[in-house]
This record gives sequence, structure tokens and C-alpha cells, in this order.
Amino acid sequence: MTVEVLSSHRCFGGTLSICRHQAAATATPMRFSVFIPEGKGPFPAVTFLAGLTCTEENFTTKAGAYGYAARLGLAIVAPDTSPRGEGVADDEAYDLGQGAGFYIDATEKPWAPHFCMETYVTRDLPAVVRDNFNVDASRQSITGHSMGGHGALTLALKYPNHYRSVSAFAPIVSPARCAWGEQAFTAYLGDDRSAWGAHDASALMASGGAVGHFDDILVDQGLADQFLEGQLKPELFEEACAMHRQKLTLRRQEGYDHSYYFIQSFIGDHLAFHAERLK
Repeated sequence: MTVEVLSSHRCFGGTLSICRHQAAATATPMRFSVFIPEGKGPFPAVTFLAGLTCTEENFTTKAGAYGYAARLGLAIVAPDTSPRGEGVADDEAYDLGQGAGFYIDATEKPWAPHFCMETYVTRDLPAVVRDNFNVDASRQSITGHSMGGHGALTLALKYPNHYRSVSAFAPIVSPARCAWGEQAFTAYLGDDRSAWGAHDASALMASGGAVGHFDDILVDQGLADQFLEGQLKPELFEEACAMHRQKLTLRRQEGYDHSYYFIQSFIGDHLAFHAERLK
């Protein structure tokens, strides 16, 4: 797969590239950023999935991740959160449509066929990065924030052989049991709730999916997060992990909210967690 490098920047001794390519999964151009540290490589890579309303730019400019990545010898890939452009369905609501892909493959019109973010993140994105940058495709990990935390957890549980490790910041751990997820899943997947469980981290864990593959799962959750009780509900994933004795390090962080200030505060811990498992 070929890629168009829109801009390239020297960063902590490495190179940060902002890229665009034609994605087969979404049948649209897709943007992503990729940081490659200085050195010989090939480098293990961590994919970061962003949350509602975000693009690839939010993590790239706000997370403060690249100094840690340079020291740890990690590549970081940050894709956009949905397909975009002329002919791509959208909605006036901030939590549906463009900017709200939920990292699933839509089956319902008008969202299908473009909203295929599950296939994009697990197939197209790794391939284009592998073909164009100095990364080791056999050493991949995944993390994300909010909607992207949901994506990281569900994709790791569904495709455990793709990833050495998984972590999340303030993830939506059970979209089938919160307003954000119910709206998105009804639109993208239809009214049959039996199809929703395959895209719900708590349901996947409760069913035993990928149990034992990951030695630990790291989740940070701010206790001052305005979405904690209504949308995020980390206790549901905690209970599902306990059912199967899946180790989960769930850190409840006093005073932290849902913003990128929260991510900045703990991104170093998450990257170190992944680096240890990507050796």
C-alpha cells in the first residue's frame, strides 16, 4: 500500500509524519500520524485510538507521548476516528457519524459500506505502516481513550494474536449499556442487540474471549471524569475480568477528568507497559 506524506517533522530525534492513503476498508482516503524514533529499527509499534469528535491530530499534538516513545524505542501510530469526505454519511450529533466511528464495521445503511473502522484498524492501517515505515509488524500493541479505549479493548480481545498488549484511558467498557453506545450500535449495527456483544469489551471478556492471552490489562480512569457513571462504568469490565481471573490493573485516579491533561499525566506509564511486552 502506498502512502502520501503530507508533512514531516523532526521530533525528539525521530520523525513524526502526517499521512494520507486510500483505504480499501472504508473506500475513502484516511489520515494518520506515525512517529518513528531515531535508530536502526525495525521498531515495535503502539497504535493509539482517539475518542469522539477527534481526528489523528488530537493525540499527535496533545498527548505528549513522543519523548517517552523516543526513549523507549517505540513507533506510535494514531489514525483518524472515522471515514470522512463527500458521499460519507454523517449526523448533526457529535456522537454519531463522522468523528464517531466506534471502531466497528457498520452493517446498516447509510453507514455501510464506508464505516468499517474495525477492518481498517486491524488490516489496512497496519499494512500501510508496515509497507512504508521502519516498524516490526510482529510486535504490535494497542491503546486508546474513551471511544478509542473501547476500540482498543474490543479489538485486542477479538484479535489477540495481533497485539502483544492492550491498555486504555477512560474507556467505554460496555457500549451496549450506555447512551453513547446504544445510539451508535443501533445506527451502525441495527436493533438486534444480540449482534452488539461482539463489540462490547465487558461482554467479550465475560464470554471468555482472549482470556489468558494478555498477562495484564492496564486501564486508567479519572475519578473527576464527567462521564464516569453515565457512560464509562469501569466496574463492568472489572467484574467481567474477575469472572475469568483475567488480571486487570484498573487505576482510579483521584481528581483527573476526561481531557488530554489526564492522558498526558499517564501516557508514559502506558508506553512503558507496552514497551516491556514488546521486547
